[in-house]
Amino acid sequence: MKPLLPSLRAFAFAALLAWSFAALGRHVEGQSAGQPSQAPTTAPQILKIDPPNWWATMPKPMLLVRGLNLASAQVHLSDPHLKIESTQISENGHWVQLWLNASPAGPETITITIKTPFGTTLSPYEFQPKHTQKDGFAGFSSADVMYLIMIDRFADGDLSNDGTPAEHTAQLAKSRGWHGGDLRGIEQHINYLQDLGITTVWITPVYQNHGPESYHGYGATDMYSVDQHFGSLEDLRSLSHALHAHHMKLVLDIVPNHVGASHPWVYDPPDPTWFHGTAAHHTIAQGDFKPLTDPHAPWRDQRNVTQGWFADKLPDLNQEDPGVAKYLIQNGIWWTEQAGLDGLRIDTFPYVGRSFWHDFHTQLHALYPRLTTVGEVFNPDPTITSSFAGGVTRNGLDTGLYTPFDFPSYFALRETLLHNAPMTKLADVLRLDALYPHPERLVPFLGNHDTTRFLNDPSATPQKLQLGFTLLTTMRGMPQLYSGDEIAMRGGEDPENRHDFPGGFPAVPGSAQDNAQGNAFHSETRTLAQQQTFDQIKTLLTIRRSHPSLQNGEEEILHSDSNTLVYVRYLRTLSHPTQRVLVAINKGSQTKDILLDTSGTTLDGAGFASILAGDSNGVVLSGSSCTLHLAPESAVIAKIE
Repeated sequence: MKPLLPSLRAFAFAALLAWSFAALGRHVEGQSAGQPSQAPTTAPQILKIDPPNWWATMPKPMLLVRGLNLASAQVHLSDPHLKIESTQISENGHWVQLWLNASPAGPETITITIKTPFGTTLSPYEFQPKHTQKDGFAGFSSADVMYLIMIDRFADGDLSNDGTPAEHTAQLAKSRGWHGGDLRGIEQHINYLQDLGITTVWITPVYQNHGPESYHGYGATDMYSVDQHFGSLEDLRSLSHALHAHHMKLVLDIVPNHVGASHPWVYDPPDPTWFHGTAAHHTIAQGDFKPLTDPHAPWRDQRNVTQGWFADKLPDLNQEDPGVAKYLIQNGIWWTEQAGLDGLRIDTFPYVGRSFWHDFHTQLHALYPRLTTVGEVFNPDPTITSSFAGGVTRNGLDTGLYTPFDFPSYFALRETLLHNAPMTKLADVLRLDALYPHPERLVPFLGNHDTTRFLNDPSATPQKLQLGFTLLTTMRGMPQLYSGDEIAMRGGEDPENRHDFPGGFPAVPGSAQDNAQGNAFHSETRTLAQQQTFDQIKTLLTIRRSHPSLQNGEEEILHSDSNTLVYVRYLRTLSHPTQRVLVAINKGSQTKDILLDTSGTTLDGAGFASILAGDSNGVVLSGSSCTLHLAPESAVIAKIE
């Protein structure tokens, strides 16, 4: 995540004003249930409880109560079987941490009573029935294809959450304003995704984001609320149910590292150690992760990775505080259970300590054994990226992460296809797969919402994009596509890489949504370039879906040089390779003929090549040799019999 936000001073002032006026407004004007009465009072008042509900038979919760006049509070629960193990009250009486001894054995609604010398207040709290495994929680794997959607920029399915016409137009005038994309918009285009060949949808965070220019979702102001621009919690559940009905999966982006600068905690934390530093006094997060993987690095060189404020603006949560850790683990559970999630994408993964990740994954896996997680480790070095994978203890505790994103192959694919690096560079990255306990779980990609679009590079061509997607869909791991790449969208650095998906929004003349790009959701309204790229990727994903060896087979590299790479994906039965698929890439501007000795390889004994894509004469097998004829900037995919 690389959000570009206004200055810290502007954020701080806006957040302080927002919090001060919101608290004052609630105190003077509160009219709804659970809010203060109009007359000033010193009686205790409950404004909010996180999490807003919990589930029977779940791990014992910590309830974070936000209110007024809670100092010296005594708390009682109506269920005599539930006890409060400990209570922690903030000095200003705005927060109470209630650590319960258990969750009830069955669904029920209890009453929480808070009493002080000045009065008593009551609040109901519901423990719901837990969902069954049939409701989701399936996990993703290398057999899947993941598709990244920035919610605000994909499709507007509910115009009522765009604000007034004047507000909407004003937002569209901003380079980082809200454009109106929402959860309903995604649900309305599931058929488009399935037609392309997508099996897993990754959506950016749905948290309430009330800070300036926070359309991206990574600056939470309430971690238990769906932002009104995106819709409602029911809309999220509906999207999940619809995807599952189509035998697809849902992955939600979560951000345990930080919150937004406008979050109420920033100037009124539940306890003094809730953050690493304060808005006035903090360090800046460093993006160099080498000290975390260097056994000789002092704490001085590691500290600002896990304790600095991201981009010098996003308040860094202190996961070493037991309350913060409990809150964040519960938050991951809450979203998973509420929406029947199949997986989690975890933002800024290395910026949080390994001990927290160990506890986080231990708890989630105990509840959801099939749930999978993918972490953002934005680094080109496999020795660094691999150190955060689950099953690795060479740098301390096992994080429990199912897999990191394959940033090393992303950088190698860009450098080889766009910047004249030899194809041996990609082969060298793949050689270091031995560093991962499960390299087959990696998630390779050509781009995401934090990178420039592939076609934006001056040297990019449609042919090079096709080669990139051929590699992406046939190499080991689960390929991830970024919304719009399948229709050849262009865009530079943020925010240019986050343009609206063509056809997802009503036309607004003279704005960012003037509909000049047409409608790419339907074949009859796509441009020629859009249709060609869409068809190419759909064909590649059809080939992948039809050949299990491309989904979860092993990988053997037969040849690499400056311009070419040749490898085989295969499944193995006992000691014999089966279901073999050969992939040969030539990124050069000249025809390339290659003669391979196949003795002692998975092609040993092969007698026939059935071309799946590319030149029908591109692969010839003869005894213990294989002859490849590769046209310039081309690829051949062949099933080996």
